[in-house]
Amino acid sequence: MRLTRALHEAAALLRATGIEDAPLEAEVFLRHALRLDRAHLYARLQESLSPEEEAVFRSLVARRLTREPAAYIVGQREFYGLDLETTPAALIPRPETELLVEAALARARPDRQACSEGRAADRDPFLMVDVGTGSGAIAVALAVHLRWATLMAIDLSCEALTLAALNARCHGVETRITFLQADLLSPLARPVDVIVANLPYVRSDDWESLAPEIREHEPRMALDGGPDGLREIGRLLEQAPSRLRPGGSLLVELGPPQAEPALALARRRFPHATAHILPDAAGLDRMLAIDTPSP
Repeated sequence: MRLTRALHEAAALLRATGIEDAPLEAEVFLRHALRLDRAHLYARLQESLSPEEEAVFRSLVARRLTREPAAYIVGQREFYGLDLETTPAALIPRPETELLVEAALARARPDRQACSEGRAADRDPFLMVDVGTGSGAIAVALAVHLRWATLMAIDLSCEALTLAALNARCHGVETRITFLQADLLSPLARPVDVIVANLPYVRSDDWESLAPEIREHEPRMALDGGPDGLREIGRLLEQAPSRLRPGGSLLVELGPPQAEPALALARRRFPHATAHILPDAAGLDRMLAIDTPSP
């Protein structure tokens, strides 16, 4: 079977099952089966698959037809320009979560780098905390782009932390991230500069309406945010005021139904801070940003 025919037939099967981006996913599976990047795959389109390669490719497509997520099948997903390992131990990193990384980077300005370097002599570095780190996507991306910052990554799941530590090692930032199994901000012994959090925010009543890729494969504890989707976000907002330094920031991913209630709660917990909601690339309310006043 030629590669062009393999792509066409796989895309047709995936499309018939109701899978979005079927041609792209067919390409991902073929690249994975052949261990090729995109350029080399398209250079070989008129070549034929060996029987072994065809068997591997068909097995990948067959798994996807059961609605297993592609990222779990190939064990990898790109996030903020980084290739990350993915397993069912943690949520699959999503493009909308990159908004948190961008916002955190914007709050780590060069003048803050100078402050961090100055504080280093006092053993008080610029510290960022990723709460509910999962695969470590946010923490690793921040560590890669902020070589001078110190980070903590917190999660309740030991399996997720193992995956996050693996991703940190793959990108050479494991020595600058401390991984802790804990509940929200409980392990923080002193205030920090930036807290970033992607906590569960799906309403419990909405669970059954989620796509089978999510409902049947991704960890529910990382998604289900209780009746209003604010169970964990609300707890974080209660804990955060005493855990942020003056001039610090709290950045929280949420869904559109949680935006206004979370903003109201934030303004009660942080009466002197600036709090607002930011949209994602699709224009949906996606992030709560709280910036406390500088001393």
